[in-house]
Amino acid sequence: MQRRNKLAASGASLIAIVLLASTSSAAPAGAESGVIDFFRQPAALVLVVGLATLLPFAFMALTAFVKISTVLQIVKGAIGVQSVPSNSIIIALSAALTLLAMGPVGTRIVDRAAPLFTGSASQDTVKVVGGLFRAVGDPMRDFLRSNASPREKHRFFELAKKARPALEREQVTDSDWVVIIPGFVVTQLIEAFALGFLIYLPFLVIDLVISNVLLALGMQMVTPTQVSLPFKLLLFVAIDGWGLISQALVTGYHLT
Repeated sequence: MQRRNKLAASGASLIAIVLLASTSSAAPAGAESGVIDFFRQPAALVLVVGLATLLPFAFMALTAFVKISTVLQIVKGAIGVQSVPSNSIIIALSAALTLLAMGPVGTRIVDRAAPLFTGSASQDTVKVVGGLFRAVGDPMRDFLRSNASPREKHRFFELAKKARPALEREQVTDSDWVVIIPGFVVTQLIEAFALGFLIYLPFLVIDLVISNVLLALGMQMVTPTQVSLPFKLLLFVAIDGWGLISQALVTGYHLT
């Protein structure tokens, strides 16, 4: 489990670096020079380094990575080959599909953040950082709110109100981060497990059929999984399993 968490954090760090690189390449020429001037400031550099340590956790919890990685791990378990594909391959594919699904959100963030770096090198660091938080926060809030189910948002909205004193409960809204973040994560896990159940069914049918055939032939000493594994692999390849699952996972997200 610790090795898997390290691999996930490493993959998330790599994707965070790719996102930063794509952001700088998509920005205008004036914005690019403004970014360089901004990062030359010591306070800005220290702040960015501190925030960079949180990027892997934000990437794993606040993006499509939650559902995509869960579904792909379920697919791996349903096939029955625990070591193929490896965890690093699953994480790499999950990260690539996450980048594809989060493309509209990244475009909005770049469009909002680019004007902040078109000023002079002496611009106020506090104002730039505040603008960056708003540039990133507003699109991410819209994404989380759009992909969290109303039931889960209402559940955590009520929990957030109960956690506050009676005089402060009116200040809680259904758009607060403490409401939409757990609502989004729980929604993604529910959808991932529901999709995983549908994926498991055909493989379970194959295992049952192979087990009954072996029992009828009197071959109780033969392990059913050894016989059913080639048929499961053949079925998964014949229906283009990886491609269809990847397509369903990416197209399942929307941004208002």
